[in-house]
Amino acid sequence: ESAIESGLDVDSFAGRLSFFFVAQSNFFEEVAKFRAARRMWAKIMKERFGAMNDRSYTMRFHTQTAGVTLTAQQPDNNVIRTTVQALAAILGGTQSLHVNSKDEALALPTEESAQISLRTQQILAHEIGVSETVDPLAGSYFVESLTDQIEAGAFNYIEKIDEMGGAVDALKEGFQMKEIHETAFRYQQEVEKEERVVVGVNEYQSDSPTVNKLQGISAKETQKQLKRLSRVKSERDSKMVSEKLLSLKNVASEGSNTMPAILECVESFATVGEISDVLRDVFGEQREFTSF
Repeated sequence: ESAIESGLDVDSFAGRLSFFFVAQSNFFEEVAKFRAARRMWAKIMKERFGAMNDRSYTMRFHTQTAGVTLTAQQPDNNVIRTTVQALAAILGGTQSLHVNSKDEALALPTEESAQISLRTQQILAHEIGVSETVDPLAGSYFVESLTDQIEAGAFNYIEKIDEMGGAVDALKEGFQMKEIHETAFRYQQEVEKEERVVVGVNEYQSDSPTVNKLQGISAKETQKQLKRLSRVKSERDSKMVSEKLLSLKNVASEGSNTMPAILECVESFATVGEISDVLRDVFGEQREFTSF
């Protein structure tokens, strides 16, 4: 809507938009979720925004397996979890995929666990045939019915948010955060009451051996990066950096497009931190809405 209001034709940019989704563990629900999203995007582009180009109707999305489902207990189980999640994403039509590593509930992944995640994707891509068929679960009564239910529920959310004035106004009122918190609370209650089984956590527990191979960031690497940063700051044109940062502040304050000004800051070797400080000074920081 903002792009169209600025004068852009919807077909000039809609085909270049892409999304980032998470894949959770309820296999059929996740497949239906992705299918519903693709169908909704086509309808929204055509009926709400009047797009004419077929490319504008195509939802492109990347999927990452759900970090929140990874358990510190019995971390090898996470390999099975992420495999099922990745398969759901593929069957739902994802174009890009990232599989989390089994030890990410404990630390950054080791090279070994990251390679297992990579091999999971490669096996799914090359050995089991799921990438050779478009929408392979189409026609399944259960999947089609579930897709319809999710689509209807999602459109209800869109209607609620539209009635609140749009996504930004809804965020200001804490609507999305409230929904997320309530869902997370219900999920945790179900786990604690053992109404929802999480293998190795509230059922099928065992004394897991200590995980010895965890990734750690060397203090030497930290110091090495700080020295690089110090060298860049000493060699750059400090006057130019200050000018570009001031220009960014002015652009941000005017409500204009900040991207060209940000690029000029980067090209003058301003750091991410310095650029972020300018934007914080103008816009402030996002604060979680907690009055519910």
